[in-house]
Parts: sequence; structure tokens; C-alpha cells
Amino acid sequence: MARLSWWRALFYLNLVILFLVIFYKIYLNFFEQDYGAVHAEQVERIESILHGEDTFSFAVVGNINNSVGIFERKIIPELNRSDVAFVVSAGNAVSGAGEDKYRALHRTLGHLEKPYLLTFGDNEHGAFGGFRYYDHYGPYVFAFSAGNSRFIFLDSSGKTSFKWQARWLEEELDVAPNQNVFLFVGHPLLPVDKTGAFDFGDDDLADEEFRSLLMPMFRDSRIKAVFSSNLPLFSAQEYNGTPFVVTGGAGGFVLNNERSFYHYVKVQVSRSQVDIEPVRLNVGQHKVFRTVESIWFFIHSLFYVGYLNYLLIVCFLMVSAYWLYSLLLRERDYYPDFNHPSEPTLDREIKVAMFTNNYLPFIGGVPISIHRLSTALKELGHNVLILAPQYEQSAEPPEERDVFRLPCLFRQTAAKGIVVPNIFSLAAIRKVREFAPDVIHIHHPFWMGTAGLWMARRLKIPAVYTYHTRLEHYSYAVPLPKALFRNFLSHALVRRLGNRCNAIVVPTEASEHYLRMIGVKTPVFVVPTGIETDKFAELSELEGARLRTELGIANDELVLLSVSRLSTEKNISFMLEAVSLLTKHCSRKFKLVLIGEGPERERLYQMVETLGLQDTVLFPGAVPPETMPAYYSLGDIFVFASTSETQGMVILEAMASAMPVVAIRASGIDDFVIEGMTGFKTMQNISAWTEKVQLLLENDTLRHELSGHAASMASRFGIDEFGKKMIRVYAHVLFTRKEMFHEMPGMQRHQSGHDGKTVH
Repeated sequence: MARLSWWRALFYLNLVILFLVIFYKIYLNFFEQDYGAVHAEQVERIESILHGEDTFSFAVVGNINNSVGIFERKIIPELNRSDVAFVVSAGNAVSGAGEDKYRALHRTLGHLEKPYLLTFGDNEHGAFGGFRYYDHYGPYVFAFSAGNSRFIFLDSSGKTSFKWQARWLEEELDVAPNQNVFLFVGHPLLPVDKTGAFDFGDDDLADEEFRSLLMPMFRDSRIKAVFSSNLPLFSAQEYNGTPFVVTGGAGGFVLNNERSFYHYVKVQVSRSQVDIEPVRLNVGQHKVFRTVESIWFFIHSLFYVGYLNYLLIVCFLMVSAYWLYSLLLRERDYYPDFNHPSEPTLDREIKVAMFTNNYLPFIGGVPISIHRLSTALKELGHNVLILAPQYEQSAEPPEERDVFRLPCLFRQTAAKGIVVPNIFSLAAIRKVREFAPDVIHIHHPFWMGTAGLWMARRLKIPAVYTYHTRLEHYSYAVPLPKALFRNFLSHALVRRLGNRCNAIVVPTEASEHYLRMIGVKTPVFVVPTGIETDKFAELSELEGARLRTELGIANDELVLLSVSRLSTEKNISFMLEAVSLLTKHCSRKFKLVLIGEGPERERLYQMVETLGLQDTVLFPGAVPPETMPAYYSLGDIFVFASTSETQGMVILEAMASAMPVVAIRASGIDDFVIEGMTGFKTMQNISAWTEKVQLLLENDTLRHELSGHAASMASRFGIDEFGKKMIRVYAHVLFTRKEMFHEMPGMQRHQSGHDGKTVH
């Protein structure tokens, strides 16, 4: 409960922040006044204050750097209490040249009760700041007279021509020959002793060209002082009788030692002399307040840099608020809905569009499963459209009325069987729309699966996903870091698609457990893939005898049969090593027949030669599905070593052919291979696996007994039952999709023991 309270508090805090952000933006746009030509107003005030005055004082500050904690709260009150007539910034009043920084400085200077002027410094110039300075304050180079003095401001940033400024300064010095002259330039004109302070090299100085033009003018001139900033310290030195003052302690970072400290410079002007002294302030700012100040400026900047940042932050807050609302405040009932029909059924034809990354003639578990489902649905009177890749034209079946082939974007070798179809095909989209499916059935969590989900959303129909493949076992074939794909991306793909679909179909209980472990919350239905049990049960002895002769298998030899793709995840190397051990200890003659093709074929051939199994292991290659029953008739024992299966249909086919099974204990076989009844399951241990195979080879009675049990078990998984169970899944998603609006035509409600989660 305490944790829930924290989440609830976070939701309301998020709402408060969202409203504050929106209202603050409204305030800034409609209530905060814009400002411009500030210097013109300030000069007029200074001239009025000093009119007819020969004695007065003013303050010079440097490196304000948008300081609130130091300048606004500590130095400005001191200046307001002092007798200075006005304040001049010698440069770097802003910490950056963004609009937010200029507006923040304007608000800070609004607390000053004295007129003020800003020198165009390095910080004012950066990031297009010159335009903002000009708009808000005026020209970078200007001069005016007040009292008995002339105040001249130069631009050392390089934005204004140095040669032009030098000529202009010469003329300014001749304007009023009897006046004191004070010069303000952002960068120091003389090298500064930085001992005990900061060593910035010479980058802090004004440009060498600029200095060479200005320094000769200080001989016999009436310039009483030159003020600069750009360094976080106080320095005073003379050149040809002219004081050069650097002040940089009005708010930026200082060391608080004898040279670098918080201060302002007070200039006392009288008829006969000018006195300059620093006013040291024993103030500082705690790190916490400095950090808070920085955060505030960041937040404030979001409203002035542009609308993009503002919209992004508002969108983020809105999404967060919605997520928290869904998590905490939306009503949820975690108990079953007892008004829901436990098993809705259909008594009308439905249309199912299936999306798959591979299909026949590519031989694999997924294409065969899709073909069997399609066959079962059509036999039950329903319509099916399969959207699959276009393979080589010569390999296409002669007639495909229910298959729409998408053109290829990318293809690898036939051995790897990787084809990337064009999911952006307009023809495919039109085909699906014309077909007008009731349900879209997705068979892969990416590419065609994504296209299928998108189509389901567009057509506003439910999407069903069948989890066929343990993707993590295919990391070797993915052009990504293997560990990244195996440990994260493979599961993320399945979870993401699964949670966006209306239902998920899995072939075994173990697969359902996996989906729950990775965070899938969608209803899961356990529907084992069906097989054509009649085909495998009605074996032709003549065809079997012909194949034995063709493959060179003697009549007194038993056959270990295995059917799988010759690829890494099928773990065939394990089986070959086990067979090598078996040849040394088993008293019964046997052959191992490995049916299938794949990228590992050459490596496995070499392994057979290395182990000396050329006379024991046979590779018939790929076998068409219609020929498989004859090959199953060869087998006496079905052997299997794969750990990557979600079901292992070939195991069911072998059992339907009355073969006991010896396999490695894995997720795809536990529901079918019953220990000591239909076969044996072992750990991935060569000795243990070999022991069980040897037992069945040498014990004819046990082998025949398990053969009968295997055939009986397989008979429960016919293709017709497969289709009926899938129809129940479709009925469920169609009903739950439509029930809040109206009862679907052809939908019947039955209260007969189905829990809405699994189909057995």
C-alpha cells in the first residue's frame, strides 16, 4: 500500500508540474513585457542625474554571468545602499547568449535602483547573442557625456571592425577636450598577472591587432581608466600613466583568495582626480544553491529557446500522466468475468489472413504448421489467405489459390532460406482489403508479423499470434551482438508483439510459462500443432523396402531416424558424437538416417568423416512433405537432440509412425514424450542419451511396447482437432472484440467448461 501511495503522489505531482508549465508559458507570452533600446533610456537617466555635477561616483562590475545567488541577492542590495550614481558592466553579464539568459539578466537588473549600462563582452557575443544584445540594448559601440566625463564603450569580440573602432575612438577623444574619459572594453588590453588565480593562457586578452591599434592612443591622452572583465579576479596596473582595471567578481566562479574574490569597483570622480578601489564582499554561494540555480536556468530556457523544447516537455509530461493514470486510477477487476461466455463458438464461415516470414516450398516447422492449419480450416468450411515471400519462380508450387506472394526485397542463399518480402507492397494491402478478413493470424514477431499487426489495426479486427520459434537459439544467424540478441532483443520482440495482439497461441504448456516469465499479459491458448495422423499410420511396406534398398540399409539393421534442419540450433553435433560412442558399445547393427538440409551440412559431413561414421550415418537431404511418411516407415527409433523447439512436430509424426522417441529434455517435447511409455527424455549428456538409445536397440520387446503407446498418443493430435481448437481461439477474440457493441452474427454462447485462457 505504501508503494501505491508513492505512485499516486507521483501522478498528482506530475499533473501539478504539467499545469504549471502550461500556465507559465501563457504568462510569459501574454503578461511578461518585451523590452528594447534599454541603453537609450539608461543614458538619459545618467545624464539627468549627473547634470552639472563635477563630483560623483559610479560602480563597475564584471562577469555577472547571470548570477542570482551572488549578484542579485548580495551585490545589488549593496549597490542600492551605496552612493554610486550608476552601474556599468564591463562584460560577460550573461552566462550564455540565449534569449533565456538575456531575459533572466533583465529581470535581475530590474532589482537595481540605479541606472546601468552593459559592455558588449565575450558571452554577449556567442551563439548569435549579438542580435539579441542589439535588439534589447542597442549598438555595441557607443559613447555619451555626463557631468564632467565622457564614457566610451568598445567591442573587443571582433563583431565590429577593429580599424573602424580605432578611427572612431580617435575622433571621440577630440570631441570634448576638457572632459575625463572612461573606456570600457570586454577583453583586457594588457596581460594580467594570474598568479594564484586561473591560467587561461592569452585567450582572455583582446585580439593582438586590436591592442596594437589602441595602445598608442593612451600616450598623452585624457583617458582616466580602462575597464575590462573576462577574468575572475581583480587587477589594476598602469600603462603610460593610464590605469587598466580588470574586474571579474560579480557572480561567476571565484577562488576566494587575495586576487580572485567577489567584488565591485567603485570609481570616485572629482574635479581634480579619479580614485579607483575595489569593494570586496565576503559572500559566497553554497554548492546546493548553485546547482538549484543552474537547474532553474535550464527549466527557464525551455520556454525561450523555441517552441520545440516546450512542446517536447509538455508531451513527455502528458504521456507520463496518462501512464500513471492507467497504472493507478483506471478501474480493474482481476477476477474472471462470470458474465463472459466460457466458450464462445462460431456457426458461420470466417476469413483468416495469415502473415508469415517463410512458407512452402521452404521446408521448416513453421511453413508446415501453417499449411496444416490452412488445410484444417478450409476442411471446416472457412476461408484462408496466406501472405508469404516470393521465392525463386522455378520453385513455386503449380497452383496457389489461397497464397499471395510478396515480392522480395532481399534474399540470401537457398541453403539459409532467408527471404525478406516487401511488406510495403500496395498490391498486398489491396489484396487483404479485398479479402476482408475477420481475423489476422501472425506467425512471426517481426517483419511480416509487424505488417500483419499494422493491417489488423487499420481494419479494426483482432490479431492472433502463434509463438512458433525460440528466437534466442538463432542468435548465430543475426548480424547483431550475439549476447544482446540472445539475452534481450529476442525476448523483447516476442513480448512486444504478444502484448499488442488479442491472443497468443502456443503448442505446449512450457511455452505458455515462458511467455508469462518474459512479461506477456495477453490471453494464451495452448493448441498443439496437428499432424495428418492417417498418412503416417498407413505405412507402405513396399515403399519402405524400396527406400531401404535405395539407401543401402541391410535387412538386419535397425534404423535410427532424425528429421530436422541441418543448422546449429538443432544440436546435431551432439547426436553424431553419441552415435560414435554407440557404435563401440551396442551389439545391434544400426544406421542413422538424418533427413534435412541446411547451412551446417558441409560441417556435419566433415564431422562424420572425422568420427569414422561414413558407413553408419546417411544424409538423404531434404525430403518433400508428401514423401515423408515413406521415410518414417524406415525408422525403428526416432532420435532427437534439439533444445530449441516450441513443439517439435516431427516427434509427433514419428510417434504417429509407431516409433518410440529418445530426445533431450526440452520445452517442445515434455507434453508428448512420456517417460518409459512413448519414449525417453534425458539431460544433454551423451552417455545418458546413448544408454537409452542402446536400450531400445537391444530390447525388441520394450521397443515394440513403446511403439504402440507412441502411436496411441499421436492419434490425439489429428489435423481436424487442430483446426477445431483454432476456431475456438478465433471465436474468443472475435467475441471479446465485439461484445461491448453487439453480439456478432453467427456467434453462439456456450457455458461448457472453457476458462478463456487455454484450449486443450
